[in-house]
Amino acid sequence: MIFYELKISYTRQTGEDNPKAVKETYLVEGLTAADVEARLLGEIQKYISGEWETKSCKQVQFYDLIPNPEGDQWYKARVEMITIEDNGKEKRKAVTIYVQAGNITEANKSLHQAVSNLDCEVISITRSPILEVFRAV
Repeated sequence: MIFYELKISYTRQTGEDNPKAVKETYLVEGLTAADVEARLLGEIQKYISGEWETKSCKQVQFYDLIPNPEGDQWYKARVEMITIEDNGKEKRKAVTIYVQAGNITEANKSLHQAVSNLDCEVISITRSPILEVFRAV
């Protein structure tokens, strides 16, 4: 499957009388950009009132997703995978891994647990703008 990062703006009902204009980023799994846009709209329809607009929809590639149902934030980790080629030379390839956690310390711990059996080096972990990930069913 393919993942797309969608950035949308819309008006959210906040439970008060005043609706709020918001901009949010989602990661959605699907076959085409049109497919993921329709899926995302179906998922967040109950929070939208009035107009909404897709600001961007781009295909993204990453190595892995590490979900944690107790986490409320997604973190983007850059990891260098280290391999030894047939000629004995070390080869490094940077990959992205998304980690869901409550804070950056938990994200770092989950990431290190997930890659503990791999020969790699964590380069960075930053807070991602992704609000939620929707996987294909």
